[in-house]
Amino acid sequence: MKRIARAFFEDKLAVFGLVLFLVIVLLAIFAPLLAPQNPYDLSQLDIMDGGQPPGSSSIATGGIYYLGTDEQGRDMLSAILYGLRISLVVATISLAFAIAIGVTAGMTAAYFGGKVDALIMRVVDLQLSFPAILIALILLALWGRGVDKVILALIIVQWAYYARTVRSSAIVEARKDYIDAARCLALSHGRIMFHHLLPNCLPPLIVVATVQIAQAIALEATLSFLGVGVPITEPSLGLLIANGYSFLLSGRYWVSLFPGIALVVTIIAINLVGDRLRDVFNPRLQK
Repeated sequence: MKRIARAFFEDKLAVFGLVLFLVIVLLAIFAPLLAPQNPYDLSQLDIMDGGQPPGSSSIATGGIYYLGTDEQGRDMLSAILYGLRISLVVATISLAFAIAIGVTAGMTAAYFGGKVDALIMRVVDLQLSFPAILIALILLALWGRGVDKVILALIIVQWAYYARTVRSSAIVEARKDYIDAARCLALSHGRIMFHHLLPNCLPPLIVVATVQIAQAIALEATLSFLGVGVPITEPSLGLLIANGYSFLLSGRYWVSLFPGIALVVTIIAINLVGDRLRDVFNPRLQK
């Protein structure tokens, strides 16, 4: 761990990405304390403040809207902070469950092999043969909008990536002597897979998980932008961008621009960390 940390912090760009992502996470966590307005509370919205440009003052309260407001009088700074919470929560929860399902499936396929491996990997191949956005759109068209439904759709479209990654690493590790020794000690299959085999398959899994959380945030934003993601009452960054899309040509650029910048910055920060982790865990890619 010390070697990995030392190698990671040698890259200033990756450190910048990590710090930037941690700042974004802290802003999302403490959004109720930092945001001047609760954009989800309709009683705090004033239609008279709708469409105010950045830096304007509220007609009702006199407060300053640093990033302007949308048509409903929602403060864009507050909406972005709360939207970050929705996007990060959806991505994190879906990531955790997708990893759990994918790791279990991949480890089972690699450990038992044969027909079990063939069956699981054919399902994985079938899953990966379709674009993730297409599967998510079909599922949400059937289920309807909702944060829980978006999370479930992201789990379904993501688990196969982790299953394939873990299986490829576990197949190599399963042939080594320490696994044969564990079998000779009559240890249970579950203990061998998750206590002995899985820890040696973590490096590629960590890299894929880092990249996939950025993909999950982007996919959730895309679904919300298309109108099949989170509900209007709890807008994420994608829905905030969609709300202002029709006003871009009318001069009210800020409704879509600032949420778009927040989304791009978040994804770039995660990708900077993921790229460096890929180099650290794969010595052949190190310069």
